[in-house]
Amino acid sequence: MAQKPKVVVTRALPQTAQRLLDAESGLEIVQWPSEQPCERPWLLEHSKDAAGILLMLTDTCDEKLLQAAGGNLKVIASFSVGTDHVERDALKKRNIRLGYTPTCLTDAVADLTVMLILMAQRVGGEAMRKVLAGEWPQMPWSPLLMTGPQIRSATVGFLGFGRIAQATLKRLLPFGISGAIYLTSKPGQPVRDDHFGLIKEAYIPIEPAKDWKQLASESDVVIVGCALTPSTKHFVNSEFFAHMRKLSVLINIARGPIVDTDALVKALEEGQIFGAGLDVVENEPNIAIHHPLLKQPRCVLVPHIGSATIETREQMATESVRNLLAGLKGEAMVNEVEL
Repeated sequence: MAQKPKVVVTRALPQTAQRLLDAESGLEIVQWPSEQPCERPWLLEHSKDAAGILLMLTDTCDEKLLQAAGGNLKVIASFSVGTDHVERDALKKRNIRLGYTPTCLTDAVADLTVMLILMAQRVGGEAMRKVLAGEWPQMPWSPLLMTGPQIRSATVGFLGFGRIAQATLKRLLPFGISGAIYLTSKPGQPVRDDHFGLIKEAYIPIEPAKDWKQLASESDVVIVGCALTPSTKHFVNSEFFAHMRKLSVLINIARGPIVDTDALVKALEEGQIFGAGLDVVENEPNIAIHHPLLKQPRCVLVPHIGSATIETREQMATESVRNLLAGLKGEAMVNEVEL
């Protein structure tokens, strides 16, 4: 009797996705039983002879894992939109396919981006901390108490202008923003994909920036939404902040290392920018209570919850399973990374 192909799953999955996986009676399913992160030694041990691995953003897929898995491995299905935890070149040389989930979290991340903009501009983090600390009774009203810049008439700048950035812009248009500029890997060139017809039907200027200096200096809100690559690590640094407006805010919903944390702390402390709203940060999740960003009253930091809606996480899980199964069967994935 032929041995069943083995798949390794590094987390407990939502019910819909789990049922889809369990329905594949022709597979040997080895699954980490907890919602807590999979232990690395467990993954290395159980990946031996696996045909497929479904892993999370917190699971590193590198040479060591691929060597442990061996020659049967056909597919890696990542429960994520980002793939910087995966060594793509190592997959490519072994002809291992890589699935991911870039489209199903667009709405959730765009919603959170708008929330972070408003929180950063309207000093939401500082205001909440004062209430929680019992300081409200000692805050007599004054004309400029807890005031910040308004989103109406703002110019919004995007570092990266893909689907999530454009979905965010779609949400910002009803607020009455005055314009948008964006910087991609091809400065000064119009973006190739107009995902929602916003550029075609634009009633405000939506233009490519010629360089990062224009993006920084002309934006009231800068939204970091590009991929993390060697060329974008610390792209937003001291020089970038020096060109930003004093009443501008920085929003990062992409990857923490794109923004130099030390430079951001300095910019906030010295008033180079008004505030920041972060869903991601360097060295996450190792952000202790004494982290310098937590001492900045105008920095709003949430723990990487961009995709954290019930609907989105269920869809990501289901899509990850479908990618896994498609990779095993040699069929088209829902979303596949071109290696």
